[in-house]
Amino acid sequence: MKVRDVYKSRPIGLQTITPEASVQDAIRQLNRFNIGGLPVCDTDGDLVGIITERDIMRLCGDVACHDALGRRVGAVMTRNLVTATEDDTVESVMRTMTERRIRHMPILAGHRLVSIISIGDVVKTQLEQSSVENQFLRDYVTG
Repeated sequence: MKVRDVYKSRPIGLQTITPEASVQDAIRQLNRFNIGGLPVCDTDGDLVGIITERDIMRLCGDVACHDALGRRVGAVMTRNLVTATEDDTVESVMRTMTERRIRHMPILAGHRLVSIISIGDVVKTQLEQSSVENQFLRDYVTG
């Protein structure tokens, strides 16, 4: 299965944030859409980073939370991104996410951001695929 098959079936569209937005704005958006990471795009729409729950927790561990809320996303975001393409397999993305210990991976088509995939998306896809395969095997064995 390809990555494009996973993100195309999700109910909410791609959510992004700008580097100039505040950490508090990022928290509000994460909560509003019940997501754990936001790709950060500049004014041209180019991907420049990602801000995740983990980045925010790390920041709150370093400074007082009330001081953290006013900081800019661009100062807090992860810049060294690991990305995937629409044509990558779910298995290869799962392997990379596991090896690199990351929970959110931006998806690119060429150099353009098209989506983001979470480890939860990957696990859900794998579980659904396993259920279908198990049902086929049961049907085959029982005739």
